[in-house]
Amino acid sequence: MTQVIAAFYKFVTLDDYRERRQPLLNLCHHHHIKGTILLAAEGINGTICGTRSSIDAILAHLRADPGFTDLEHKESIATKPPFDRLKVRLKQEIVTLGIPTIDPTNLVGTYVKPQDWNQLIANPDVVVVDTRNQYEVEIGTFAGAIDPHTDSFTEFPAYVATHLNPQQHKQVALFCTGGIRCEKATSYLLSQGFEHVYHLQGGILKYLEEIPAAESQWAGECFVFDDRVAVTHGLAPGTHKLCWGCGNPLSPADITDSHYEPGICCARCYPSLTPTQRASRTERWRQLGLEDRA
Repeated sequence: MTQVIAAFYKFVTLDDYRERRQPLLNLCHHHHIKGTILLAAEGINGTICGTRSSIDAILAHLRADPGFTDLEHKESIATKPPFDRLKVRLKQEIVTLGIPTIDPTNLVGTYVKPQDWNQLIANPDVVVVDTRNQYEVEIGTFAGAIDPHTDSFTEFPAYVATHLNPQQHKQVALFCTGGIRCEKATSYLLSQGFEHVYHLQGGILKYLEEIPAAESQWAGECFVFDDRVAVTHGLAPGTHKLCWGCGNPLSPADITDSHYEPGICCARCYPSLTPTQRASRTERWRQLGLEDRA
């Protein structure tokens, strides 16, 4: 059965976020929803899948809340559920930067629609930075974008401190998968004295959805945090698979490497694989019955 995948987030003060968890979990179970929803005092962040009617029901429920009436979401279609289960979790942050004072509801960068993004990043005076982690950047990014070589979003402030200067870099444009990281990243840059800070509205996913491949400045595929692994223009499924050993995306060429073993390891994690890890991963792979994902 065709599955609708809906991704959404909103920064809004939720003093009662803990009390919201169980009713939302119950509703999602009732509608056979799978995926992950994060709740924190600063808002909500989720990617879920289900039938058309079930996704519509969850979104309608959320938007009936005065704090979420303008909740935006992005959609794509899959032929099978990209998630195996449902999780509704309570968190300190819906996207972890590690600086509690950063609040996108009070200070945030200038949103740039996908249709205007190409013109912005073509400006030689604009510094374009990919705020995602290195393993995400490796499989695709915008032409000319800077890779900060971070392994976690919490490393972003340190990158800014050592590589960007508000006196030198007068215009900075940021982008990420769905837009949520850039809410905090642009807020942080503005708090550090950067004057003109932009971010791609809706993130890479919205850009790939709306901008034709012939006009696109995107090169490669976009990593997504579900069983699709990666998508490309039109949000069509990409060619990458996941190493179930280390969690990194693998290209078709990576899968032909002699060190790749489905469910066990890839060339990236093979050198550090211990006998104990091999045994554990082998058993997990057997129990999950994931041979069809090899």
